Amino acid sequence: MPGPGRIAGVATTLEDPLSSHHPAAVLFDMDGTLVDSEKLWDVALQELAQEYGAELSAEARRSIVGTSMAESMRIMHDDLGQPERDPEISAAWINARILELFRSGLRWRPGAFALLRAVRAAAIPTALVTSSPRALVEIALDTLGRDNFDTVVCGDEVVAAKPHPEPYLTAARLLGVPIERCVAIEDSPTGVASALASGAAVLAVPVEVPLGRIAGVHQVESLTGVDLEFLAGLLADWAGATG
Repeated sequence: MPGPGRIAGVATTLEDPLSSHHPAAVLFDMDGTLVDSEKLWDVALQELAQEYGAELSAEARRSIVGTSMAESMRIMHDDLGQPERDPEISAAWINARILELFRSGLRWRPGAFALLRAVRAAAIPTALVTSSPRALVEIALDTLGRDNFDTVVCGDEVVAAKPHPEPYLTAARLLGVPIERCVAIEDSPTGVASALASGAAVLAVPVEVPLGRIAGVHQVESLTGVDLEFLAGLLADWAGATG
């Protein structure tokens, strides 16, 4: 597989000789992949734990990364030794607090904006595929840019959330592209499992939770330097491994 190159050195028009090898679409996770929002979730989760007179363990926090809100609340309540708590009440508290934190501003993850800009300049379709609910995603899109995505799939808009493949399969269907010609970019074990099960080529950028070696998944420390040529090479390797 070719190593990451400089985005500035890649032609980003449809006349690019590499264009026939480009992904049919690039499917981006949000939290921890495009924006550095996991730390904001840390704040909200720990504050709620304190409201309940307890403290969320580091192990439980790692397990929550990338999961649906319902699953996150189940993990949290069990970890706090309070499984009887109403998950809807806890979720409403978290959603309200995280909305406040998101409005205070989100920071791009290293290399994320440059890669998204290059993909859009090449007229490659893009999707945002996230476990976060629509209300929260709408706030995040003020930073991410609504015009940067052809479709958005939120965690509360699918029947089965990540790690089920439905979110990524839904994105590919809405874009009208074959999932096996897509590259999905993820950071969490839950998200990677979802993308891999969907049949997409997967690029992992682990941040909060180490992934270990996963067959068929290429990992990088950050998206800095990841460009169209890199994505084309990743897709070619995936096609060769599954073809």
